[in-house]
Amino acid sequence: MKQLPAVQDIDKRILRLKHRLMKLGPLHPGSLSRQYQVCGKPGCKCVDPQNPRPHGPYSKLTYVYHGKFTCRFVRAGSLKEVAVLLAAFKTFRQLTDDWIALAIQRAQLGPLERATKKSKQPRQNRKPRQR
Repeated sequence: MKQLPAVQDIDKRILRLKHRLMKLGPLHPGSLSRQYQVCGKPGCKCVDPQNPRPHGPYSKLTYVYHGKFTCRFVRAGSLKEVAVLLAAFKTFRQLTDDWIALAIQRAQLGPLERATKKSKQPRQNRKPRQR
């Protein structure tokens, strides 16, 4: 069976995660994608039968928060800043996932310690089954 690290070691690792979380700064959930659009106006380059060229690319941020799906277009000048916010959020999710894994390990060393199997011994004062 795999040995779990000592409680003190887990506590130190959790504390390091907390310090890294506190240093994250601004963040935002979601992902960026590039979108092209066809307006459909007669004579527009996007509907040219020989060589259609859709409008774009446009950058789009999509995310879900409290069950609500949201899409927002992002200006070209803001792409780098938004990418930094998304990277910080990805780091946040990884750090919190690591924290949860450590918290589970710690709980298994304490209040959720695995019960040892007891040897099968007959119970006393037990009534025999009637058939």
